[in-house]
Amino acid sequence: MTSTDTAAPVAVVTGGARGIGLASARWFLDHGHRVALLDIDGETLAQTAQDLDDARRVLAIVCDVALPAQVRPAIERVAARFGRIDALINNAGIAVFKPLLETTYEEWARVLAVNLDGPFVCTLACAPHMLKAGGGSVVNIASISGLRASTLRVAYGTSKAALMQLTKQQAVELGNLGIRVNAIAPGPVDTAMAKAVHTPAIRASYHDTIPLARYGTPEEIAAAIGFLCSPQAAYINGQVLAVDGGFEATGIGLPALRQPAAG
Repeated sequence: MTSTDTAAPVAVVTGGARGIGLASARWFLDHGHRVALLDIDGETLAQTAQDLDDARRVLAIVCDVALPAQVRPAIERVAARFGRIDALINNAGIAVFKPLLETTYEEWARVLAVNLDGPFVCTLACAPHMLKAGGGSVVNIASISGLRASTLRVAYGTSKAALMQLTKQQAVELGNLGIRVNAIAPGPVDTAMAKAVHTPAIRASYHDTIPLARYGTPEEIAAAIGFLCSPQAAYINGQVLAVDGGFEATGIGLPALRQPAAG
């Protein structure tokens, strides 16, 4: 691929400086895409772009996805640089882990703005460019917390449940135009955020509850995202795929009930 090759597909990844976003960027680069990374953390984003060391195929843009006034020019930069947009990964997200009665309105509003408004705004900005390229794929990164309630996640869980419904609304309307929209609902993933907030006791409890008895990796989530953007998923639209080691399927998942019977 040359620097002037506008036929190579382009993926936009929000929250692309680290974790699942960075793993997704690497997946797309490994599969012949050019990649635009959007992230609010300029310092980490600059380091990520340096580490990827592919200025010809990587564009890094500092952007708060909750602000349309920042998103629109950022996406226009992507289109001007690469000439097309084929995939959008709405990965940028934040969480506030506090009891419901201690969560402020400001915290609630910011989580909803990033986790729900962000995918809405970014999709609005990217879809016209996808249509010019003949169609595309949007993958919204939801969470298992949007499928099952848990403590300390009133804003986060609600935002992710709403994002799943947004996914279906987008899929119904944009599918008619040639843009598929799906969501990934990761379970516990070994990211920097998880390592920061999950104590050894919490990690042990997750291992006991998840049938695969471990956290997922960012690369495993990225592989599922890549699949949904690939031609192999051409007839998949409006779906929420839990990539969680079986966590959501276990219900209450009492570890004692899963132990092999003595004999």
